Amino acid sequence: MNRTRLWHRFAALPVLALAAAVLPAPAATAATATAAAPPEAVLELPEPGGPYRVGVTDLHLVDRHRADPWVPERRRELMVSLWFPAASRGGTPDRYVSAAESRAILTEFGMTDVPADLLSGVRVHARTGVRPLARPGGWPLVVLSPGFSQPRSSLTSLAEDLASRGYVVAGVDHTYEAAAVTFPDGRVAGCSVCRLEEAGKLDQEYLVRGRAQDISFVLDELTRRRTGVRVDADRIAVVGYSVGGAAAAAAIQRDRRIDAGANIDGTFFPAITKDLGRPFLMIGSDLDRGAANDPTWAASWAHLTGWRRWLTVTGSTHGSFPDYGVIGDQLGLPSPPLSGERATEITRQYVAAFAGRHLRHHPSPLLNGPSADYPEVVFER
Repeated sequence: MNRTRLWHRFAALPVLALAAAVLPAPAATAATATAAAPPEAVLELPEPGGPYRVGVTDLHLVDRHRADPWVPERRRELMVSLWFPAASRGGTPDRYVSAAESRAILTEFGMTDVPADLLSGVRVHARTGVRPLARPGGWPLVVLSPGFSQPRSSLTSLAEDLASRGYVVAGVDHTYEAAAVTFPDGRVAGCSVCRLEEAGKLDQEYLVRGRAQDISFVLDELTRRRTGVRVDADRIAVVGYSVGGAAAAAAIQRDRRIDAGANIDGTFFPAITKDLGRPFLMIGSDLDRGAANDPTWAASWAHLTGWRRWLTVTGSTHGSFPDYGVIGDQLGLPSPPLSGERATEITRQYVAAFAGRHLRHHPSPLLNGPSADYPEVVFER
């Protein structure tokens, strides 16, 4: 599948909706007029649901022992956002993305006829320049791996919510696999891997193995060095969206430090073929993935020998889970049967319940079976 078809199939809906919102509306029909965003639309991620204020800081990490898998003459370097429970108010509101990053993201997605800085106006809730709240033993750690070509910022809503509930959350930008990764010296790495995919030369399993190595390196750095935010090295989960979900599965298989893993709507590259006894959560879309539409899910499910859940979110598409669905909602645009806001709420609640059960030993009824509060969530198998 080439790059254009891959993006169109899996994540185009929210971003195409963004494009429709800001393009001049033809004066043709009422239907086209209603697709235009209200000029006063405020783009803002939902408020975090936990009791803690949220701080965030960015880390620049360089693996001196590993060559970059895509640019071998360089050492592998990563940008990581670290969200955490904050000790106080103050600080400065964090920036969702810079204007330059917004331009690069929209260009990568083929959205060249929209305001280039559209995504830089999205409001978030975490603040920079605030002290982490101290906790004896440190906070449980959740690592997030985003979708193909998407930056770490695309999972900000999930990250802020988890941090507000008492987790340190590390969002990883996998360099050269995201539309734009900005380093402290001003360098911006684009998605050179996207060009390989366009040419039909991308080895998905190679990509996933590299991401799993990135995740292990991030764990090394967060558990061994002083970052100013203390994590509990004995309570770690990894959660990924799309190809990031495949990376989460690969990481938990290779790294014994990871206690639990979750794949949000990602094909397994490759399917799990050896029994995995640690907890694993699978959350799938209804209209793209479906219980019968991805053989790697059934194959992997058979080898999950520990705690496991396979959930399908009715009315969702592959693009329902990152932040872009919420942004489309706020622009007043048509959405899949399930709104972006509702899909985000469901994702937050079930990932938080999963982390709470396996990192804090707080059982949640959400994971025991169907819920009247979230009737869209179907328990498969």
